[in-house]
Amino acid sequence: MIDIFLVAIKAILVNKVRSLLTMLGVIIGVGSVVLLTSIGTGLQAYVEDQFAALGTDTIYVVPGTPFGEGGGFGGSTSMIESTKPILKKEYLKDILRDNRDVVKDGVLMAIAINKAKYGNNEKKISILGTTNNYETVYNTKAEKGTWFTKSNNEKKDQVAVLGPKVAEEFFGEVDPVGKNLKIGSKSYKVVGVLEEKGGGFGGPSFDNYVYLPLETMYEDLDVQYIDNFTLEAKEGVEIKTAIKAVEKTLLKDLDKDEFTVVDQTKLLETIQGILGMFTIGLGGISAISLVVGGIGIMNIMLVSVTERTREIGLRKALGATPSTILTQFLIEAALLSLIGGIIGLVIAYLGSLAIQPFFPARVTMNAVLTAFGVSTVVGLFFGAAPAKKAASLSPIEALRYE
Repeated sequence: MIDIFLVAIKAILVNKVRSLLTMLGVIIGVGSVVLLTSIGTGLQAYVEDQFAALGTDTIYVVPGTPFGEGGGFGGSTSMIESTKPILKKEYLKDILRDNRDVVKDGVLMAIAINKAKYGNNEKKISILGTTNNYETVYNTKAEKGTWFTKSNNEKKDQVAVLGPKVAEEFFGEVDPVGKNLKIGSKSYKVVGVLEEKGGGFGGPSFDNYVYLPLETMYEDLDVQYIDNFTLEAKEGVEIKTAIKAVEKTLLKDLDKDEFTVVDQTKLLETIQGILGMFTIGLGGISAISLVVGGIGIMNIMLVSVTERTREIGLRKALGATPSTILTQFLIEAALLSLIGGIIGLVIAYLGSLAIQPFFPARVTMNAVLTAFGVSTVVGLFFGAAPAKKAASLSPIEALRYE
């Protein structure tokens, strides 16, 4: 076997350029599969980290049925229809009043889009109206200035807190705290800039929001409904018990299909399921190039058998069995594919490092093992026909071949 390996390696090194071109399809295939699946895996890990930062006692109340039962992610109804705004701020007061023993706190959130302007810089922005306790529930801190107060919300003060990306886009290197940002037809005093936090789920990054007191947003932007509630269960309370209590309160004003109460587990399962299918889809599409690479290996190996017909005849005349010839050419095909897989894996790893500052990507051991396994199988599968042809050659006819 050692001699067969050495002969296979020598045969590959004799035609370096041709061997490299033969491996090119496998290199591209393995590289793209590993890189794209690492992006999908990185996204899943990123989502898990974001949820973990919120803690395990968080409950979400969203309109409609976006997680199944005929709507959103789980049914035929469109996502827009299944999450049509219907929640009102009064519902949170009822929840906190009726469930003091299980619910510690709650945050209201309403989202709108409007034009903002500072100096000559004007663009559309995402606005999140919320209450002063958003900072505590979402573990968000102001890097500059402060978060707006309960008094700001009750008095409908025209103050704003900026996400870091918004602050950078409008003010650049200038400290925005104390400056006025025009939103719509009204001017808002910037009281704080948040620390960088990252992306949200199904919407803009938290860093791209302008945060306004909810009552101010109701007054100035004609908002009528709440997009969602975030509730914080009391320590020691089972999350399922809290969910049932919240549902019981909401059923006094809403029908069962008009709202959904979920914890982080349900949200995480849904998002991970979507990302999982996304990753599989990306891997499947990129795997097509592996098939192309395998066909390339088969073609070159068939050419190699033709070129080395006299060599095969000589080996058989000296006592080499058909199984020995078969093994030799199978090993050559497998080595071509395996080396291509290693090169593709290195390229994918370097690519994942290059995009990590801009996009989450994580090369896992499963991806590495899959790359090695698939590339070897591709070589053996597509090398079988050339190897069989070589093994079946007649020694006499092979020696007479010119």
